[in-house]
Amino acid sequence: MALAQYYGTGRRKTAAARAFLRPGSGKISVNGRALDNYFPNAVLRMMVHQPLVIAGLEGKFDLLLTVDGGGSAAQASAIRMGISRALLGYNEQLKSMLRGAGLLTRDPRMKERKKPGQKGARRRFQFSKR
Repeated sequence: MALAQYYGTGRRKTAAARAFLRPGSGKISVNGRALDNYFPNAVLRMMVHQPLVIAGLEGKFDLLLTVDGGGSAAQASAIRMGISRALLGYNEQLKSMLRGAGLLTRDPRMKERKKPGQKGARRRFQFSKR
């Protein structure tokens, strides 16, 4: 018997997350650690739960999440998008609900590259008249 599993990828800045949804009791693990252990900040934990709350599917899925790169806020945002995309694999009718909450839109903002011959992306060397 094949176990039903739904997959979604989420990205934000330099963070990339893979979300695997399996029918279960609502257990969430991030990189092999419990969610409360991985994200001590309550706001970031709330971001991870947001797609399930909006879809009304809290406690119906076990989540196996792997995330890499970026900071903690970018990782939470990438996970949120990954979960949202995985939920679409489960039920396509959730699309309008998740899209309305802005959970399917990728945040494209990236760090601007450093320009050659300069100090940083925007910062220039100090100008000297003499």
